[in-house]
Amino acid sequence: MQTFDLIVIGTGTAAQVAATRLRKAGRSVAVIDHRPFGGTCALRGCDPKKMLVSGEEVVDFAKRMNGRGINGNVRINWKELIAFKRSFTDPVPQKRERGFEEQGVTAFHGVARFVGPDRVAVGQHVLKGGHILIASGARPSTLGFAGTEHAISSDAFMELEELPQRIVMVGGGYIAAEFSHIAARAGAKVSVLQRGERILPQFDPQLVGWLMNRFREIGVDLRTRITVTAIERTGPEYRVHAQTPEGEVVVTADLVVHSAGRVPDIGELNLSAANVAVRENRLVLNEYLQSVSNPIVYAAGDAAAKGPPLTPVSSHDAKTVAANILEGNKHRPDYSGVPSVAFTLPPIASVGLSEKVARSRVPNVHVKSALVPEWYTARRVGETVFAYKTLIDDSRKILGAHLVGPHADEVINLFALAIRQGLTTTDLKSAIFAYPTGASDIGYML
Repeated sequence: MQTFDLIVIGTGTAAQVAATRLRKAGRSVAVIDHRPFGGTCALRGCDPKKMLVSGEEVVDFAKRMNGRGINGNVRINWKELIAFKRSFTDPVPQKRERGFEEQGVTAFHGVARFVGPDRVAVGQHVLKGGHILIASGARPSTLGFAGTEHAISSDAFMELEELPQRIVMVGGGYIAAEFSHIAARAGAKVSVLQRGERILPQFDPQLVGWLMNRFREIGVDLRTRITVTAIERTGPEYRVHAQTPEGEVVVTADLVVHSAGRVPDIGELNLSAANVAVRENRLVLNEYLQSVSNPIVYAAGDAAAKGPPLTPVSSHDAKTVAANILEGNKHRPDYSGVPSVAFTLPPIASVGLSEKVARSRVPNVHVKSALVPEWYTARRVGETVFAYKTLIDDSRKILGAHLVGPHADEVINLFALAIRQGLTTTDLKSAIFAYPTGASDIGYML
């Protein structure tokens, strides 16, 4: 049996941050992963997805500028775009493993399973840990209908050598919104089937409504209040059965993508053997990201499911856990002012409180909102969807900011900084931003 000060289950962002901090403090660390080293963001999530977005950005920009000095037809070569994505992802596992080795972190490949409160088995090895960090990420949620085996995950979508002609996305969150934009601009006919009243429920409904114009422009068949009941394979195609308020419908497709969200990937860890409490398939953690039933076990990132399911949150969680292991439980994660972006084209972004929540918590909420395609930032690039909504309290503190349009994914970070640091509208308006840039619009949004 090998003994370590810290055993980390996973090799993604949270695992890397925690392992690095414990090693710098002179502690012995082991990491375990049954998948290629690197985690979701670097291999199967935000980074490779954004590389695919790079291709659609060129196509979309060229189309918007057509007749404005740009002529010609630009198209996506899917095979080459996937190869471009792999030029980033393929080297990651080896680089990550080499990085662990250089730090003195012992790496194990295989499925991790608890075999005691402080013991984890992987293959033929049994490891004993002074502390154990669950940073195993998330997996696609379970779809409760027949034929779910026919739906591929977003991970598999990003490995497709060829893009099918007809694609159905089951669910209407980040994955559906982003991947439908990529696939549609690559030439596929995409249908999004969302059970709820609208897609992207994490974002401001008014801004999502304006963004819907772009879904329609690129030909995405977006259907809400539709519940998928079964997926049936008939020869080379799939028949997606669904129920609507008007009755049953069937949508045919060459590919079905599971885009109905993710849940913590903890089902195979044998948590009962470690006396790690679980409620409704989630770890029960205290305010320090520590298991309430086993004090040597902590969790971070998507496995913890305490903060928004975002890579910067995973890093933040890991720093918190590392500090608590090294110094005792003195640190709590702070999720205030965490920005979120869906990389549609144009992107939609949000930080802070929604209008509904702000009005329920604050006596006087000052709301400023407008659709402003005539502003220079949008006109310069031929974008028809450019809008904002800002929420301010009586002290001129920013409660929330919601953006859609060019540079929304960058400008939202300035609003996040303002919320996290308690800056006022006066502070932001007094800043001198470079012009013309996306940030130079901020003063007009307040």
